[in-house]
Amino acid sequence: MTELHELTALEQWQGLQKGEIGVSELTEHYLARINSLNPALGAFVAVTDAAARTRAAEVAAQATRTATLWGLPIGDKDLQQRAGIPARFGSRLMADFVPTESDDLVQALDDAGAVSLGKTATPEFGLPSYTETLAGPPARNPWDLSLGSGGSSGGAAVAVAARMLPFAPGSDGGGSVRIPAAACGLVGLKPSRGRVPAASGVDKLAGLPVAGPLARTVADAALLLDAMIAPLGGRPDHHFTLRSPGDDGGPLLAAAVRGEGRFQLGVMTTSAWDNAYSIEIAPEAQAALALAVAELSALGHGLEETTLEPDDSYAPAFRTIWQAGAAGIPAEGDAQEQLLEPLTRWLMHRGRALTARNLAEALAALSVYERSFIRQLSRFDAVLTPALALTPRPIGWYDAHDGEANFAQQVQYTPFTSMVNVSGLPAIVLPVLETAEGLPMGVQLIGRPGGEATLLALGAQLERRLRWQHRVPAIARA
Repeated sequence: MTELHELTALEQWQGLQKGEIGVSELTEHYLARINSLNPALGAFVAVTDAAARTRAAEVAAQATRTATLWGLPIGDKDLQQRAGIPARFGSRLMADFVPTESDDLVQALDDAGAVSLGKTATPEFGLPSYTETLAGPPARNPWDLSLGSGGSSGGAAVAVAARMLPFAPGSDGGGSVRIPAAACGLVGLKPSRGRVPAASGVDKLAGLPVAGPLARTVADAALLLDAMIAPLGGRPDHHFTLRSPGDDGGPLLAAAVRGEGRFQLGVMTTSAWDNAYSIEIAPEAQAALALAVAELSALGHGLEETTLEPDDSYAPAFRTIWQAGAAGIPAEGDAQEQLLEPLTRWLMHRGRALTARNLAEALAALSVYERSFIRQLSRFDAVLTPALALTPRPIGWYDAHDGEANFAQQVQYTPFTSMVNVSGLPAIVLPVLETAEGLPMGVQLIGRPGGEATLLALGAQLERRLRWQHRVPAIARA
């Protein structure tokens, strides 16, 4: 007999629509999974059992089931604020903070009919690309508990990979959806800047962070993304919302289900960091890329190797923005600063020491880089890169005290993600390979502005051939 968590999110939604699955039944099933698995994995920092049961009953009582996610469980990343639920931002500093209003993204997912089961783990203020904090246990990789889950949406990735949620929302300011998706064997999609009205990135520093889905299948990722864009299934009505040329405003799920089209693809192993850091691509990452190239070639796509032009401006400019983003952390005085982790304190002080000129020059440099990056890739429908340069990192691998060394480690692990945020382009990570040691390795496809439908179509084609959705970590089979 098939267990509910073995069904895809789309299959669960169809069961809910037909009345074959009850909303409260599904909620209870996942709460039991979380209760069983979370102590070992650290995916959730808070499980809101009572609120979830109340919400499930309210959703079940709704007269109409047309909302995009009607009855489906999710978890809120602990950078998102939900009224009445502690929002700790992965930090001891925020241990007692309880917001009185919900963020726009939380409200959008509520409008879509989702049922939140709790808060998923994130590193302190979402700053690093790994989910290990002093505020709680690390988010452990379900494929090997000695390894990390990536970040900053690490808890969300662990929850989905271990079948504690059917899918989950995350946020991505430098790879924070795609990195944990790659580490945990999931599909992770960073939308175009401006695509998701409630978390467009347009109003953020350098336009970097946007919201995106983590899921086991391409169709599930599209289903959640559709809900983020237009919660009630209609056309998004927001002046920040981007559409690509010819986009009719219809659901992206259709592109993910059909998986149609032949495209011209670039294949790239250079990154924006190559001039500043020594980047080495592990054999496992090379093997994942080679597998994706072979499969896409067999599907009839055109493939051409390409490289990025050397650029000395990117690394110092991005470092400046990363530090500036920490300047506003609400820590004043030594007592509050001592509640922060060493890396966060270093970032905060570096950010607060920046001048207006420093910030203006960095923003200008990244704007120039954005135009250059898009120009260099413009002849392709999508560009294929490794998702990560290395295999998932062991817990405790990152230097906790030396900010410069820590930053270098993050770059060397994740060199292919942040340049996509700077350019505002969409990108999808696909878990194409399982290594001999049983670890997932993925590839990234970078699309044109507003080109999510192309990425989803390509992802669906690879998924049909490689069938990664049937790979299950041993801990999740219990």
